[in-house]
Amino acid sequence: MKESRNSSQYLSHLGKDIPAGLVVFFVALPLCLGISLASGAPLLSGLVTGIVGGVVVAWLSGSQLAVSGPAAGLTVIVLNGIETLGSFEAFLLAVVIAGFLQLILGFMKAGVIGLYFPSSVIKGMLAAIGLILILKQIPHFLGADDDFFGEMEFFQPDGRNTFSEIGYAFSAIQLGALLIGVISLAIILLWDNPKIKNNKILKFVPGALVAVLLSIVINMLFINFMPELAVTSSHLVSIPIMESFGDIKSELRFLDINALSDPSLYIVAFTIAIVASLETLLSIEAIDKLDPHKRRSDTNRELKAQGVGNMVAGLIGGLPMTAVIVRGSTNVASGAQTRVSSFVHGIFLALSVLLLAGMMNQIPLSALAAVLLVVGFKLTKPALYKTQFKLGHEQFIPFIVTVLAILFTDLLIGICVGLAVGIFYILKANYKSPYFYHKEEHQEKDYIRIKLSEHVSFLNKASIILTLDHMPHNSHVIIDGENSAFIDYDVLEAIQEFKKTAHERNIKVELVNINDVEVMDLH
Repeated sequence: MKESRNSSQYLSHLGKDIPAGLVVFFVALPLCLGISLASGAPLLSGLVTGIVGGVVVAWLSGSQLAVSGPAAGLTVIVLNGIETLGSFEAFLLAVVIAGFLQLILGFMKAGVIGLYFPSSVIKGMLAAIGLILILKQIPHFLGADDDFFGEMEFFQPDGRNTFSEIGYAFSAIQLGALLIGVISLAIILLWDNPKIKNNKILKFVPGALVAVLLSIVINMLFINFMPELAVTSSHLVSIPIMESFGDIKSELRFLDINALSDPSLYIVAFTIAIVASLETLLSIEAIDKLDPHKRRSDTNRELKAQGVGNMVAGLIGGLPMTAVIVRGSTNVASGAQTRVSSFVHGIFLALSVLLLAGMMNQIPLSALAAVLLVVGFKLTKPALYKTQFKLGHEQFIPFIVTVLAILFTDLLIGICVGLAVGIFYILKANYKSPYFYHKEEHQEKDYIRIKLSEHVSFLNKASIILTLDHMPHNSHVIIDGENSAFIDYDVLEAIQEFKKTAHERNIKVELVNINDVEVMDLH
């Protein structure tokens, strides 16, 4: 019954999911190739992972809208891993082992970690990704960037950084690429017009598809009639052309089982498993925030899906994968409703390798940059900054620190910095509210009642200790745990230590529903 209900749900949304999947495909195609290039891996390896992410992981995933594939955040790990293990074939074995470790993490229910990422940090990550997409695509939009299409780090392979690359791009504009980019951007924006959205036929045609197809036509016109404007091959999509099954087989790489005796294999595998899992959980949490239906993804199921995906990808010559925020946010922005859109993107990636390589290689990167510029703006709208600012500094500071940290380093380092700041404000908030404090002044002595809250964790320990340290001399202190469902051992120990030494300040301590615990005594 549940399966038939799911099937009808998927069928009812095909009109939105197929166009969305096509748009995600256009974004994912150059990203898969660019990440392969930056990782020092065979070009086809990134596409293999993108195909597995769409065709296999989409159906196993705990999320309806996440899209999996090779991640820019793993390029350094892949590059170093291949170098450490001595060959790409040995590295593939590490990918398979990493997938197995992720599968174990899923069964151990480690996905719960995703629930502990502060909302302000997740929103900061989305805003930062949006900013980076805009800044990184400007040089491609102008036809002046030869670095790989999917790079996200501040410092680039050619020695420039995000901002100096833009400065250079304006001095090296390729006019034909710029014209194609501007026309593509205009079409995508025009397609958001209510008249087109409400048109019975046009609403099923993605604006990105129209823009990409027209970009190919325009470049062909340039080649034939204005060669000086033609976009050069370094600024076009570049897929290996394979005309037979034998060609595909010769391009694919397979793992080297002999690497099992190398201890460094397991270090590389463990690193991939942990980093890929964290990036996946962050992406899933972010996509859930973007989901218009506000569905909660099963993060444990997602870890299992990623584990299976990495095992399959490693076995057939692919790079390690994660749920990728760029593709996921593009998916949401394109109107996707279910996992079918991710599956469609995987099918199109497979077709591009098997049948459409010649046509795909005619797509100017400036047209694809236009797609990402729109996605980037939707992620980092000024209204988001305004909303976070209105929420107060406890929300705004972790948010803006995350944005800046990701912008000037990379995704993982930036997230760690943002989490550190976010955790500081969480600790500060917990420090303030573990109990209710009531003081009654009498002639003989002050009566002070400290009524503990329902849940008192170790995070509250510092606040309670400081309060007890500042109790006035000659007072009567009642610490009441009647309403507490849970009091952490560390807090109980601190209360008992206070009770033990309170007589030195002539303080009488009365405990209500507070369990006794042993306190270390060296005397």
